[in-house]
Amino acid sequence: AALLYTLVRGLTDDRVTVAFANADRVISFERALGIFVEPGLQAAVLQREFLVDVVNAVYIAYWPIVVGTLGWVMLRHPGHYPLYRNAVLASGAISLVIFALYPLAPPRFLPEHGFVDTIAANSAGYRDFNASALVNEYAAMPSLHVGWVLLVSIAIMNLVRRAAVRATAALLPVAMFAAIVLTGNHYIVDGIAGGAVVLLGLATATALRRRRATNALVERDA
Repeated sequence: AALLYTLVRGLTDDRVTVAFANADRVISFERALGIFVEPGLQAAVLQREFLVDVVNAVYIAYWPIVVGTLGWVMLRHPGHYPLYRNAVLASGAISLVIFALYPLAPPRFLPEHGFVDTIAANSAGYRDFNASALVNEYAAMPSLHVGWVLLVSIAIMNLVRRAAVRATAALLPVAMFAAIVLTGNHYIVDGIAGGAVVLLGLATATALRRRRATNALVERDA
């Protein structure tokens, strides 16, 4: 998976012009739908520094949330781990295809539209990492920040019975969706696409599990 990601990054490195052209198309599409509200939402948040700190913290917490939850599932609910692992891999594979075919410059690269990079302004270390060779900066569509946090939410809600924990899990993708927009890292349609891709990945993983279970029954009865 890491090798494929590196190859896709190589494919998009020389397609910066295409990525910015696609950004203009996304903005035009959102305007046509009447949902190009990201700059206005950012402007409202920028007036309150504590809100900027909150959305930055939520955005940066992405990897700890995803890796931590998958580790918890693997250790505490190992029978369910293959399902969510396969969902991550399937949705990641779908996303890589989209990244390769549709490089997209994130909002933070378009200050002329009123976007502000709140991470760069307040969390320079994280942004320096994001600008490294490890990260494809033109992979805004789909947003796996939203998608994989949605998967985390589904896993927790399926495996935990405590109401407070389930309520917190239900809020996680909502909070992350707000964070990707309010930090200037993704467009609204990126978040929607991220959720759709991960649900497709989960459906693929579920179908694979059912097929294996059916095959196991057939082999047992043979």
